Amino acid sequence: MSGAPLKFETPIQDAISRIRFAPTSHNLLISSWDSKLRLYDVGSSVLRLEAPAEAALLDCCFQNESVAFSAGSDGFIRRYDLHSGICEMIGNHDDIATCIGYSDETSQVLTAGLDKKIFAWDTRMEEGKKSVFVKSLDSEVTSMSLSGLDMMVTMGALIYVCDLRNLQKPYESKVSDLNTTIICGSAIPNAKGFAVGSADGRVSLEICRPSNSDNIRYMFRCHPKSTDRRYHLAAVNEIVFNPLIYGALLTGDDEGHVIAWNAQSRKRLFQLPRYPNSVASLSYHHQGQLLAVASSYTYRQAIESEELPQIFIHEIGDANMRSADIGSSSRN
Repeated sequence: MSGAPLKFETPIQDAISRIRFAPTSHNLLISSWDSKLRLYDVGSSVLRLEAPAEAALLDCCFQNESVAFSAGSDGFIRRYDLHSGICEMIGNHDDIATCIGYSDETSQVLTAGLDKKIFAWDTRMEEGKKSVFVKSLDSEVTSMSLSGLDMMVTMGALIYVCDLRNLQKPYESKVSDLNTTIICGSAIPNAKGFAVGSADGRVSLEICRPSNSDNIRYMFRCHPKSTDRRYHLAAVNEIVFNPLIYGALLTGDDEGHVIAWNAQSRKRLFQLPRYPNSVASLSYHHQGQLLAVASSYTYRQAIESEELPQIFIHEIGDANMRSADIGSSSRN
């Protein structure tokens, strides 16, 4: 699995919107614009499920190994039984649903859409009564990320962070230091902080420590190594943090580059070979040893490669990430 693409009997026919590894297995959840949710067993190289929908699927997430959710261009939020393949609607937005995530801490599905609303759906409630909270926003949400009891969403250049136990009011709302359109954002696992990526190829990172003097806050250009000494102003489409090594993150951009960084030392760790298309989504296996990379057009650019989307699996050994391990807040 060293950079090999996943094999599908029937290739994915349209852009990949999201890939996510399962909480405890090698299963990979895939949502795409061809209106299908797929579950692929990376360990066995077997497609376990292909569930059709009536709309393009723009995001997806796991609840557990048996249940998953998707957000559709028709506004509907769909729940899937991954064993039977049965799909049901749990509710809908008034416009395209763009972002979705599940919180183990509150048993809620959090969604956002072009209707400028955030919904919280309580999965423990009866059918038809799952929506327990709706919050109206001033702008459309461009990205969403959950970490513990924190939810971070981005809107234009605005970063909005709130506690899932009190969604009514954010405990942090600020204009990003990037001062431009944010494409993606990621909350830091097991810590207070986040990283956001911009349309012009920059990343802004903030990590809050118990002592304010130890806070980390800076920006950097997320460009690949270049022999011509020119900046590559490609949009940063995805940022993911290693689930086990505190401070290690990966970025994926519109030109097909995936780069690993050390948040504390501010150093580039390594760079993967360039992919044939934009990096649309990244996902770490829960043990941090496997990385899935979705190489796909994203519909964000006027001119994009028309090659069919592919998903590549890389083994990320300890040697690659050892220099990122700063020894505090690692999860066992």
